[in-house]
This record gives sequence, C-alpha cells and structure tokens, in this order.
Amino acid sequence: MKRLIINNSILPILTILLFIVIVWYLAAIPMNSEKVTRQFKNLSFTEHVEKTWNLKKPKLPTPHQIVNEIINTTFYKKISSKRSLVYHGWITLKATLAGFILGTFLGIILALGIVHNRAMDLSVMPWVIASQTVPILAIAPMIIVVMNSVGVTGLLPKAIISMYLSFFPVVVGMVKGLRSPDQMQIDQMRTWSASPNQLLWRLRFPSSLPYLFASLKVGIAASLIGAIVGELPSGAISGLGARMLAGTYYGQTVMIWSALFAAAFLAASLVFFISFIQNYTLRKMAILR
Repeated sequence: MKRLIINNSILPILTILLFIVIVWYLAAIPMNSEKVTRQFKNLSFTEHVEKTWNLKKPKLPTPHQIVNEIINTTFYKKISSKRSLVYHGWITLKATLAGFILGTFLGIILALGIVHNRAMDLSVMPWVIASQTVPILAIAPMIIVVMNSVGVTGLLPKAIISMYLSFFPVVVGMVKGLRSPDQMQIDQMRTWSASPNQLLWRLRFPSSLPYLFASLKVGIAASLIGAIVGELPSGAISGLGARMLAGTYYGQTVMIWSALFAAAFLAASLVFFISFIQNYTLRKMAILR
C-alpha cells in the first residue's frame, strides 16, 4: 500500500518532467537552427537536429549539455578551483546564510515590537511594507557603493542585501503568528495571572511557530536571491551570480544555465532543511501530529 502511494505521487512528477524535457529539446531546434546553418553546410535533417542539440555556444542549451556542465564543474574540478561550481556555490551560500540569520533576527524583533506596541504597529509596519516596493536591483548598487565607500567589502554587503529581502516575510509571518491565539485563550491565561512574558512564551510564541517556519522557507529563498543579486553590481569574481555574469560576458549560455540550476538546487536544499527542522520541532511540541 505504501509503495502504491509513493508510485502514485512520483508518476505525475516524472510525467511532467518528461514533458518539459521533450518540449525543451524541440524548442532548442529552432532556437539554435540559424547558428547551425551558418556554421555547417549540406547537413541532413537528422544531422542538423543533432548539431542544434550540441552547439558549443547555443542560444538555448539542451538538458544534457547543462547536466554535463554541472557534472564536470562539480565532480571533476578541485573545490578550491574558481572553475568549480562547488566553490562558487559555497561563496553564495555563506552570504545567503549570513543574510538569512540577520533577516530572521531583525524580522522577529520587529514583529515582537509591532505586536506589543501599538505605536510601532502604526508607524513601523507601513514602512516595512513600503520597503519592499523598491526593486532590489535599485537598492543593491546603492548598498554596495555606500559600503565600499567606508571600506566594507566582501561578505557583509551581500549579506545586507540578502537581509533586506529575507526579513519581510519573517516580519509578516511572525506578526500573524503572534496574533493567532484567539481572545478566549488570552483571557484564560490572564485569569491564571499570567504575566506578559508568560503570555508571550507560553501562548503566543508556540502558536506562532507554524507561521514562523512557513515564513522562513520564503525568507531563505529570498535570501539566496539577494546574495546572487548582490554579486552582480559588486564586480565579484566568485559566487553563482558572478558565474552567471561571466557567462553573459563571454556568451557561455551553458555556464549560465548550469549556475542557474545550481542556485535552484541550493534553494531547494535549504528549504528542505528548514522543513526538516520544522517537522522535528513541531512534533516535539505536539503541534504537528
């Protein structure tokens, strides 16, 4: 029975994945056809299609080209090499985690203030929302320039950009979670002479955990985006964003796509890790059954 459930859940995913791969290969033919026609003459249809799927610098690289690039730059390059995808992924991961930790801390502090202080609720919350209306592509260069002007370079500017993106979902989710207990529960705690701190740690905070973890999943993905964006205007030579930028400069579309897929894999891994912690924590607290 369990095997049947697993098969029923995997089969639709594999079917959709197969459909995407087929459409991808078919789309690569017209996208790369012009380049093949310029480089090669008197090709049969089969040879023409094969060439469109194996160009060195295609407009649209095929899945097997991307997979080969990921394998070569992950397993066949030294981790310390600047051609290694692991090396670039580690640089981006450090900025992502630093920004995520800062964003989570800032988000929780702001949420506590907003929930417990009406003045902060009326004054800070609108500014928190307004902060996200400014495009990160406009903010990132400003942060880089200001930090560089005071001699701060490297990890910290990228972490601040990541923090800027990641703190918002944490604030919103945590505020919602802290306010999730209904009035009857709050009144019952007060009849037991619970102090504000006891009300927070015994009722509001445990109730907020499902909301917090949901926000952390969004926040960690947003933090990764911030780290990649932060690498673009800083002239960085390391990191997944820098690798995408280098691929753009030299027309190496396979390099761009491999870095993009590496970033997607990294984001999925981080979200999965948050989910694992969430399930473990909520089960221990008997919130998730």
